[in-house]
Amino acid sequence: MSAKVRDHDWASTPLGPLSQWPAVLRFAVDTMLSSRFPMCMTWGPEAIMLYNDAYLPLMGSKPEALGRPLSEVWSEAWHALEPMVDKAYAGEATFIEDFELQTTRDGKPELAYFTFCYSPLRDETGAVVGMIDTVVETTSKFLALRQTQELAASLEQQVAERTADRNRLWQLSEDVLLVARFDGAITAVNPAWTATLGWSQGETVGHPLAAFAHADDMQQVQVAMAQLATEPTRRQITARYRHRDGGERWISWTAVPSDGFIQAVGRDTTEQHLREEALRNAEERLRQSQKMEAVGQLTGGIAHDFNNMLQGIVLPLQIIRQRMAQGRHDEVGRYIESGLAAAKRAAGLTQRLLAFSRRQPLDSRPVDLQESLTGLESMLKTTCGENIALQLALPQDLWPALTDASQFESAVVNLAINARDAMPGGGSLRITADNVHADAAMSASIPGLEPGDYVCVTVRDTGTGMSGDVIARAFDPFFTTKPLGQGTGLGLSMIYGFMRQSGGIAVLDSTEGQGTAVSLYFMRSQHAQAEAEPTRPLTPLSGARRPDSILVVEDDETVRALAVELLRDMGFQVMEAATGSAAMALLSGAVHFDLLVSDVGLPGPNGRQVADYAREKFPRIKVILMTGYAEQAAMTPQFLGADMELLVKPFDAQALVAKVHAAMGQGS
Repeated sequence: MSAKVRDHDWASTPLGPLSQWPAVLRFAVDTMLSSRFPMCMTWGPEAIMLYNDAYLPLMGSKPEALGRPLSEVWSEAWHALEPMVDKAYAGEATFIEDFELQTTRDGKPELAYFTFCYSPLRDETGAVVGMIDTVVETTSKFLALRQTQELAASLEQQVAERTADRNRLWQLSEDVLLVARFDGAITAVNPAWTATLGWSQGETVGHPLAAFAHADDMQQVQVAMAQLATEPTRRQITARYRHRDGGERWISWTAVPSDGFIQAVGRDTTEQHLREEALRNAEERLRQSQKMEAVGQLTGGIAHDFNNMLQGIVLPLQIIRQRMAQGRHDEVGRYIESGLAAAKRAAGLTQRLLAFSRRQPLDSRPVDLQESLTGLESMLKTTCGENIALQLALPQDLWPALTDASQFESAVVNLAINARDAMPGGGSLRITADNVHADAAMSASIPGLEPGDYVCVTVRDTGTGMSGDVIARAFDPFFTTKPLGQGTGLGLSMIYGFMRQSGGIAVLDSTEGQGTAVSLYFMRSQHAQAEAEPTRPLTPLSGARRPDSILVVEDDETVRALAVELLRDMGFQVMEAATGSAAMALLSGAVHFDLLVSDVGLPGPNGRQVADYAREKFPRIKVILMTGYAEQAAMTPQFLGADMELLVKPFDAQALVAKVHAAMGQGS
């Protein structure tokens, strides 16, 4: 620009030739040209323009401005600039930032922003003869700042809108919204808290959430809040909370730790719980109704058979009494046998009923089912008859099963009888056994079968099969498709009860016209091999006097008296008690007892409690527990402790004698 100033034809301008410029003008032009900051200046009343190299980019593609009036160079913005130029020529400086100007610099209109200072230029006398302008364009900075400000304003608006939405949600939500510290203290609740539980915000804030819980659920809430404080995972908590009016409400919470607090949303599920409770009560009433209906079926189903059995006991006893009065003693024996046979039939019926109710006492132990089935083969052939082909497929490596051997054999015989009756014209009966590992998929496909190892015994016939309706009722008590008088309907129900009691399951598969298969899944025994049950020889019912002492505890006077008499005939010293409390009193006395024979169901402490007490007094004492109905013994094979034996009622004299001799030895 220095070269341009020197070469410019100034004589044609109001400034005149360069050589005639006054010293003030020369000095001002030299100062401007040497500056690296964008500057321009005007001189004279016409405001003739000069500028330096740093100012040149501000003009863009405008025509050469040197020596022209400022009003021509910036004509498009002169209406905005003229007042400030006039102020400078009047002796007053103007400084302005980010001033907006409508410019035409590159052939098209545009908005630009500048920060500049217009200062008056004076001569030696102090008169204003021109103006100096220092200027920088701030368009990019200003637009970026404005965009940032607009974005910030937009974000603020969004935050405000979201805050308003949150506040509306907080105020209007029907769900309870709660904020608590990690120590469980509540810091904020929404109005739904008061609407649900009646406690005001002032009565709530600062108190632990657990303080509002029902007494029975308080610990659960405390534990859940403690877990939220240490484990950053979402949790669901359902508990009862106290209403201010003294009632209680069920609230189901979803809670999560966030931003240093526990945030929770709670829904009042009281009505749902009341409906579920009403449904449970209705189901319980329905079950009770069905139970009473089953009792009615039970009464009608066994009354005839049981009366016949009682008749078979009463009549022989009456005839025996008559023959004894007549002195015809030699005829008594056959009536005794007849009465005993009837009593055994009655005992068998009660065992079937107990199996159906799943409360039959079981002597569960490891059993070799392959050996048991092989031993039954001849009986099964006789049962099935000549027109039915019996096949047994039994692997040698079969696992031992945990079950009652005699009840297992009874179940197989019952299934064989059912199969025989389903094949009146003949057919085949196939009995197989396999080791089965039930995984999750198999358990899902067979309802009631838990994952684990089982021994599966399947009895399959080629008989008439069953329809879907019959299969649905096959395990019901007293349901039978056999003609009147040919079946009690207790067979399959007995097997079902026996299997559930043993920890296994019975599965029925049948197709009408093709046959039926019943699969019995027995739990695998943890023992390496099955334990064989030794066969005991007949034991004499009386013996020489012995020093051993026995305590007999039985609340039935007749049973107690006969057992005491039988044990005394065996030579033992016997004491008796009718209740658990009386037995414990005798055990606390001076007499030393070697054997305890006790009923399980006793007034006061039960038989097992008496046995445990006896063990405390006499650690080496032997125990025989008698039962006709012992729920604990039936439901848990671990009911019996070490050196304890179970004797199931009704038992004969030989069974009691054998158990006592097994425990105490034969004596000398």
